[in-house]
Amino acid sequence: MTAGRPTFAFLVRHPAHFLALGFGAGLAPFAPGTFGTLVAVPIAHGLRMVTGDLGFALAIVLLFAAGVWSSAVTSRHLGVSDHGAIVVDEIAAFLLVLFFVGAEPFREAVAFLLFRLFDIVKLPPARDIDRRMHGGLGVMLDDAVAAGYALLAFALVVRLQAALGVPA
Repeated sequence: MTAGRPTFAFLVRHPAHFLALGFGAGLAPFAPGTFGTLVAVPIAHGLRMVTGDLGFALAIVLLFAAGVWSSAVTSRHLGVSDHGAIVVDEIAAFLLVLFFVGAEPFREAVAFLLFRLFDIVKLPPARDIDRRMHGGLGVMLDDAVAAGYALLAFALVVRLQAALGVPA
């Protein structure tokens, strides 16, 4: 297959495709990165229910590593270095964000908006990583940088909220 839009048949043809395309979220007809990011929310809630912080953190590390592999395989099969349908990077990166912001719905919503903003804007070094690093690691790293920016911005919002005396 080449750079066209992946199909359901492509999704289920290989385990790497299934993971890289976010269990099907990457097949969304518009904004697949947004749909992929949303996949992280129920995963995070499930991890919070069945694991402690160590299990949650380990799941993020394992998903990141599996994402490097699956996005490399899927990119090769699609013939595009970082196809928009590949959303495992958004899932892993947003799981990292959710690990730190907690499970309160308003905090998750603010974190979601911040992460999507930084994932789309791609501030340095995310833009350089996106342009220069090809393969699975490049796919995963630019979103990890976006997660870092989102967490920094989230921390600033929390500090500003506290400084202004706005209840949490």
